[in-house]
Amino acid sequence: MIRLRRLAKIAQVVGKYRLDKLIGKDKLPLTVRAILAPAVLFGRSNGERGERLRMALEELGPIFVKFGQLLSTRPDLVPSDICSELAQLQDNVTPFSSSIFKTNIETALEGTVDDLFHSFETEPLASASVAQVHAAVLADGRDVVVKAVRPGIEKTIRKDIALLYTLARLLAKYSEDGRRLRPLEVVKDYEVVILDELNLQAEGANASLLRHNFDGSPLLYVPEIHWPYSNENVLVMERIYGIPVTNMVDLEAAGVDMKLLAERGVEIFFTQVFEHNFFHADMHPGNIFVDASKPQSPSYLAIDCAIMGSLSSDDQFYLARNLLAIFKRDYRQVAELHIRSGWVPVDTPVNEFTGAIRSVCEPIFERPLNEISLGHMLISLFTTARRFNMEVQPSLVLLQKTLLNIEGLGRQMYPQLDLWTTAQPFLEKWLKDRYSPKAVFKQFKRHVPDWLEHLPQIPPMVFQALKNMQDAPVPSSAPAPEKNFKAGKLLTRIGAALAGVGVGLAFPHWAESVSQIPGSSLILVALGLLLLLLR
Repeated sequence: MIRLRRLAKIAQVVGKYRLDKLIGKDKLPLTVRAILAPAVLFGRSNGERGERLRMALEELGPIFVKFGQLLSTRPDLVPSDICSELAQLQDNVTPFSSSIFKTNIETALEGTVDDLFHSFETEPLASASVAQVHAAVLADGRDVVVKAVRPGIEKTIRKDIALLYTLARLLAKYSEDGRRLRPLEVVKDYEVVILDELNLQAEGANASLLRHNFDGSPLLYVPEIHWPYSNENVLVMERIYGIPVTNMVDLEAAGVDMKLLAERGVEIFFTQVFEHNFFHADMHPGNIFVDASKPQSPSYLAIDCAIMGSLSSDDQFYLARNLLAIFKRDYRQVAELHIRSGWVPVDTPVNEFTGAIRSVCEPIFERPLNEISLGHMLISLFTTARRFNMEVQPSLVLLQKTLLNIEGLGRQMYPQLDLWTTAQPFLEKWLKDRYSPKAVFKQFKRHVPDWLEHLPQIPPMVFQALKNMQDAPVPSSAPAPEKNFKAGKLLTRIGAALAGVGVGLAFPHWAESVSQIPGSSLILVALGLLLLLLR
């Protein structure tokens, strides 16, 4: 019954804001058309479609507002006019009772608030759709903030997600753009994101790792998590004091070097993505503050690490090379990299794909570099690639969303910001360091334990392989040279592997003294060379 009432409420709001026009009434089933028929008389057909959708989501409540915020980060799927309107959604939700908040804290931490904290503020610092935050002071005098999930929110979320799936299926079935927009995939992404936000221990773990990555860095500070007071339902962290990143009046009054601050934002992004491979994927203005205590060397303060992103090693490599190729206007290499990375099918016509990329990127480079948006260029590039059946990975979507946020904030602080000046030398250095002898040897050392684990199995395998080749009859149809070639190829691989492991074990001792080289490594090298000779 509750679900039917909720569905009726959604139908009423859809009719009120004439969202049926986003689909096309003639394509809807008869029953749905009958339900929405009164909208012709009472619905608001005036206003742009994005504005009507935004107002409808706001009326449906915080879960739908959160969904609208997610849609605003999917420019690869959602039209730009709707994206820009949904970006205006604010997650300001009426706070729930402080007494309920305290009860939840006491239940989760198995103690009274008076025993757990020296003092506790009953008025919330912030209230969002999923959680609420209060300020407190620990017994040792440290200022903290206490975050707890709204009571009963998971049940509400699951009910609304079930209805969103229903609406997504209707959109996929009856909208001309349904297949292209992939509404079921969007709802699934939203389900994963919002349910993950309910686990505050996961958010705390993300924050701890991000803090560790930037430990001692002048670029970014992440508040400390107080684990004795934290679990899945409660998160207690260090309270930070800074200027909101969008408060330009206070930043300028503090004498902050806005150019340096904007450039450091870009450096933080590339450091997270390429060096740490762990980036804050929800860097909207509400989660970013500025430490202006040293105005000529300002740093950022980041909170709310519920949504984080990472790339595969291959995606990191191909993304870096793609960006450098775009900067050099080598569009054929961009096309070839897309194919080699598997982002587009291997049978994609290279010349045709190159021309499509050129038609998107070349007009952009006719503008001054400080007016070029790297984020929007990536969106245009991925949109073009979708015509060639590119499947955009969720991690890349999170990355471009984060890049758009960083660019927007940077240009707001310093309109002349040139991302390329920071990005190009960073990417060139990263690619150079990735394949330096030191990096290669580091990777080699990382895999040596696995090789050693399998080392005892190699002699029996070699013996069995040689025995099989000796005992196996030679088919009359198969000439002997072919058999010998296969046997030699196998011996070559085994010999090279053994010699490689031996050299790897010997290498760290080589510079000290030849006498320090372990005898086992010399035996492996000798055995490997012997097999290569037997070939």
